[in-house]
Amino acid sequence: MNKEITYRIMKYHKHASDAVFWYLNELGSRVVAKTGIPSDRHHLGKLILQSLKDAPDFVMQVDGGTGKSDTFQDALKRSVACANAFRAIGLKADDVIVLMASNHNDLAISAYAALYLGLIVAGVDMTLGIKELEDAFTITSPKVIFCESEKAQDVAEACRNLKLYARIVTFSNGGKYNSFSEFLAKYGNNSSVEEFKAADLDPEKSSCWLLSTSGTTGAPKYATLTHTNIIMGFPNLWIMSSTFPTPVRSALVTSPVQWLSAIFTLILSPILRFTRIQSSLTVTREHAYYLINKYKPTYAIFSPPMATTLTKPEECDKCDFSCFKTLLLGGSAVLQTLLENVKKIATEAEVYVVYGFSEIGSFAFNFVSPAPGSVGRPLAYLQHRLIDPDTQEDILEPNKTGELWVKGPVIFKGYYKNPEATAETFLNDGWIKSGDLFYRDENWNYFFVDRLKMLLKYRNHQISPTEIESVIIKHPGVLDVAVTGIPDNDCGDLAVACVVPQANCTVTAQEIKDLVKESLTDMKQLRGGVIFMKQLPLTSTSKVNRAVLKKIVRDMKRE
Repeated sequence: MNKEITYRIMKYHKHASDAVFWYLNELGSRVVAKTGIPSDRHHLGKLILQSLKDAPDFVMQVDGGTGKSDTFQDALKRSVACANAFRAIGLKADDVIVLMASNHNDLAISAYAALYLGLIVAGVDMTLGIKELEDAFTITSPKVIFCESEKAQDVAEACRNLKLYARIVTFSNGGKYNSFSEFLAKYGNNSSVEEFKAADLDPEKSSCWLLSTSGTTGAPKYATLTHTNIIMGFPNLWIMSSTFPTPVRSALVTSPVQWLSAIFTLILSPILRFTRIQSSLTVTREHAYYLINKYKPTYAIFSPPMATTLTKPEECDKCDFSCFKTLLLGGSAVLQTLLENVKKIATEAEVYVVYGFSEIGSFAFNFVSPAPGSVGRPLAYLQHRLIDPDTQEDILEPNKTGELWVKGPVIFKGYYKNPEATAETFLNDGWIKSGDLFYRDENWNYFFVDRLKMLLKYRNHQISPTEIESVIIKHPGVLDVAVTGIPDNDCGDLAVACVVPQANCTVTAQEIKDLVKESLTDMKQLRGGVIFMKQLPLTSTSKVNRAVLKKIVRDMKRE
């Protein structure tokens, strides 16, 4: 068999690999051999400590905004100093620290220190206003808040309003509050790296991360993940790889610390030994192109809005995407047109569509070699059910839509300090509701339909906005689109398309309506009209903010 044919087989007929789990088993066994505690194989802090010691000269992270980098040895010394500082100021297990900053190299250092000690890390959106910060701090009750210096006054005011005492540490020098380097110098020099011992804890019960849910249709909550949740779920990002450590050379990080995709790479880069390419600057399209062209990352996870931005036709020739070998697209619905656009520019990459949600802290399906349009087949560590939303009965036949329910060891602990929301999501026997609609085919490939809460109802027919969007996005003059509904007393919801045109393209409302009419049945037509917008409203996780969109379309001109 010649090399070209072999390459094609490897590229287009890949199979999932268990190699990442074998590697983690070996790493965990070495940790347990030193500590004598069997459960330490799931202790994230001890796994990270061991990994940083294993390869001291390996470059762990690069800040493309400053050009500064950290080796594993650098990260080990500073994270141990930070852990000593946490102990010196009296932090104890289950205390919360908040991270709300861009991707500085110091961000990971404080997170690792927290994981060593059994603290809980909460990522908070750095763009929140004072009232929103009050809401976040009311839930999390942080002891230490790490933030940008320009955000410190807002953080302080939110804490004062809540009568909350929290130490504020900034990621730059100067000003009223300790900088990160000053914090380490003042409190972190109590012991050497060799003398440092991570705290003992029960990984199955110990919370380690508060993950803000998306909030596209309601108020945000914080999903509580344990050490065991993460170490059993996160490795499924790497089932397409068979070489460990270092399954990829480097991973580009464009998402902020409150996103699951950022947490994936932050925790796994020392454990699996790859370099994170990130930036303390705002990651605009131009800056993302700079990072890709300069550092040539081989791996990335992109949200659909970021992928749409990077693949903009009149701009994407400024960037060489051939460095990528693996790209994952997820976080919200990935339309087929977007998937094809990414494949056109990243010609050397395997491009996968992935599906997961905060409450499982990972992916729900084996995304390697799925059927076209599918998010994959069930993963072995999760049980899956499709439930009829109306009858609450199991759907056993293929090609019928139902809500996805899952059960397994990666299921989150619950919503932090929110027993009511936890009770609504959990069922008595350990199953949780995803809130997402799927169907499966005869071969157990699962296909995403829509968010259950996003469905429109026209004359008692349920309409999927995603289905209409997938038609409209095919118009060559459309850059982005979101479909929502306006209320009608007689019919229920009238579908309205919010369209962002391509630059220098002319597209009319009638063209959009005609396209939908040619492709979809009568009940799915745009009876609410078409609205042209410069951009769609987004949540802090770069998903379309459906709640805001539903409000603003009522007052906008519809064609």
